[in-house]
Amino acid sequence: MAFPRLRLFRVRGIPVRLDASWFPIALLIAWSLAVQLFPAWRPGLSPTTYWIMGVVGAVGLFASIVVHELAHALVARRHQIPIDGITLFVFGGVAEMGAEPPSAKAELRMAIAGPLTSIGIAGVALAGSALAGGSPGAPASVLAYLGAVNLLLAAFNLLPAFPLDGGRVFRALLWRRHGNLVRATRTATNVGRVFGALLMAFGGVRFLLGDLLGGVWSFLIGLFLRQAADASYQQVLVRRAFAHEPVRRFMTVGPISVRPDVTLAQFLDGYVYRYHHKLFPVQDNGRLLGMISTRQLRDVPRADWPFRKVGAVTVPLSDAATVTPDTGALQALGRMRQTGRSRLLVVDHGRLAGVLSARDLLDFLSLKLELEP
Repeated sequence: MAFPRLRLFRVRGIPVRLDASWFPIALLIAWSLAVQLFPAWRPGLSPTTYWIMGVVGAVGLFASIVVHELAHALVARRHQIPIDGITLFVFGGVAEMGAEPPSAKAELRMAIAGPLTSIGIAGVALAGSALAGGSPGAPASVLAYLGAVNLLLAAFNLLPAFPLDGGRVFRALLWRRHGNLVRATRTATNVGRVFGALLMAFGGVRFLLGDLLGGVWSFLIGLFLRQAADASYQQVLVRRAFAHEPVRRFMTVGPISVRPDVTLAQFLDGYVYRYHHKLFPVQDNGRLLGMISTRQLRDVPRADWPFRKVGAVTVPLSDAATVTPDTGALQALGRMRQTGRSRLLVVDHGRLAGVLSARDLLDFLSLKLELEP
């Protein structure tokens, strides 16, 4: 299930987004700090103070994860790796790279930057707590918590379980030894899957021993780690398969188009139900006017479909729905993922050159994996 994302701000041109799945865990963290951890650490403070400490601690953890991922992103940029943004979600954060690292050395530098940054944040926070004299005041306690949690963050990320940072370090070392990124990724992925399974088993044991919340949380993190390892491996295969491949190689030439004088009822029966597509180009005697999709049908009352013409609801062409024949297949696939579209119009100097569908790309990928394992 995909959650909506809220864009918060930009750092060095890199957008930072917050996935809606992060809100429940943020509330859980603030609650556990305010009700359990801080009262045990510093008894005698008021409930309001504990809740303020809990909220500040949760926000501090959020900021720490952003800085951790920003370190990855900035090192990646130094190696000419495009960064689509940083997203915070229920299991932490991720710097979204637009390509694989160009070398094992670049991968190693990028992977280690995050844990080193977390260790640096921990040192600053613990030093600040020490300068406060170890007093039972709220600021010293919050800083001590941020120091401890960043050390745990660094330690967890250094586990050799791909795609954690330690797993990426492991992959970089294998890559440098064998000179094969796909082979290194496959091995690192298998290790990541084993770590995920062990964490799930550990969660099950904790659950049976009465630690219900901790057991469920460990199980979910292990499950996420296994799925993330598989997804990262598949991403490497996709990028290798479509590297340097232009859209013109996969597009359908001479696609079915709709005339502007066709009614919406005719469009539904004669095009959508006949060809099983959601988006079609609209042309008039070879002149590309725009496009129409099932979304436009939903915006018009059904009673008007026999009378309303396609030309009246045609949508102008936009960058989100079009590519050129020379656009990279990976870029087109990324646009499909971002917009949720399964078809893109291929336009060359204002004329319709073809249509690119996700099925075209997936069929090629399936053949590539079958014939070139």
